[in-house]
Amino acid sequence: MANAVWEGLQAAGAEAELFSVDKITPDAAASYAKLALGCPSMGAEALEEAEFEPFYTELEKKLAGKAVALFGSYGWGDGEWMRSWHARCEDKGGRPVAEGLIVNEEPDAEALSSCEELGKKLAEA
Repeated sequence: MANAVWEGLQAAGAEAELFSVDKITPDAAASYAKLALGCPSMGAEALEEAEFEPFYTELEKKLAGKAVALFGSYGWGDGEWMRSWHARCEDKGGRPVAEGLIVNEEPDAEALSSCEELGKKLAEA
């Protein structure tokens, strides 16, 4: 999904870099004006707790005014984790460019196309 969002950004003419949270700090991520953030739903519809949640908790303090695209996958539930994440982002001043994009299980061709479109929306924001 992250690769498809990245490809959408590039297709729209944006320069973009792709990192996993273990390869970038929240401070370094906050240096970008626009962010695409992806995370799967875990457990009771929560963000992945070992790496992503601590990363995002620090990053969200620095989201004010930034265009943000949220995306992720899930195995069960109704998407509550994404609605909660979207609200957290807005509460900290982030400007989501769309509703959070969620995909059940593995993304198919249609889901990957939606990811590319999300990247394009972020590029245009």
